[in-house]
Amino acid sequence: MDRRFEIVKAGHIELLVTNLDEAKRFYVDTLGFVLTESDKSHLYLRGLEDRQHHCLTLTQSGTPGVGHFAFRVASEAGLKSIEKLAKSKGVYVRWLEPGEERGQGRALLVEDQFGFPVEFYSKMAGEEWMLQRYQHHRGAKVMRLDHFNIMLPNAASAFDWYVKSLGFGCTEITETEGPKPALWAAWLRRKHTCHDIALTTGKGPRVHHAGFTVSDRASIMDAADILASTGYLQSMERGPGRHGVSNAFFLYLRDPDGNRIELYTGDYITADPDWVPIRWKLNDPQRQTFWGAPTPATWFNDAMLVKSPKTGKFAGLSAPKIRDRPDYLLSAR
Repeated sequence: MDRRFEIVKAGHIELLVTNLDEAKRFYVDTLGFVLTESDKSHLYLRGLEDRQHHCLTLTQSGTPGVGHFAFRVASEAGLKSIEKLAKSKGVYVRWLEPGEERGQGRALLVEDQFGFPVEFYSKMAGEEWMLQRYQHHRGAKVMRLDHFNIMLPNAASAFDWYVKSLGFGCTEITETEGPKPALWAAWLRRKHTCHDIALTTGKGPRVHHAGFTVSDRASIMDAADILASTGYLQSMERGPGRHGVSNAFFLYLRDPDGNRIELYTGDYITADPDWVPIRWKLNDPQRQTFWGAPTPATWFNDAMLVKSPKTGKFAGLSAPKIRDRPDYLLSAR
């Protein structure tokens, strides 16, 4: 790893939505995200534990998907080192000036060698800490962004990039069966939890989900009750349940456009420098759901499209259809 920069954590994600009013009802009015700021094309949201402007941006778009996901870097000087590293791979790089993304300082936007739109930033405007403003804790009581899960055809190549070049540590691995096991998925971290990003094998580039930490298991159960009683029954795709990988309690949701998020709580600390990655076999039924419950086919087969910062087009979608509910999901395998 180039020690001239330090990635701190998963910072924020931009989800593209076709109707901002519907999205606000889902994320703010129902799940309880804090609305920091809005304009005619964006909602900037944060969790109750966030001290910065946003961890989730909802952007008006003709086609749903992911505009970018972002990592926070310890210092602005480190962004130049990441620029040099990215350019060594021959990928698209663009600087964003302060305020070009509302509330954020200067940032580096990259279309990486795997086709993902990844942003790196250091500074963001501060906001009120809502953790002890209990009168504002509503819905799922979302605390903060925890991680991203991405899909690509060769998870091993991305593993080398994130671990060797960007300095991520590996906490857990899924490998194929047989005498010569191959890496199928990996959970990588910068902060001292299970992961900031998970790499999974599938059709890509796609983003499978963004995971948001809630305070406890009761918050997930409360969220399920609220969703079921306010017309969002079909938004609950998988769970509640407990993962084998990460040990976390989870509930996967699809927003009104089908974008997927995870409500997530109860993983573990990984601060020890001699941490040895936990290994799972691909066919272990407890790997994904510790209780062994089957996983819906949509969870395996659907993932969010990503929008190229270079061309403005969606990867693998040459001519997106624009209608009330476009065909925005492609098979992951």
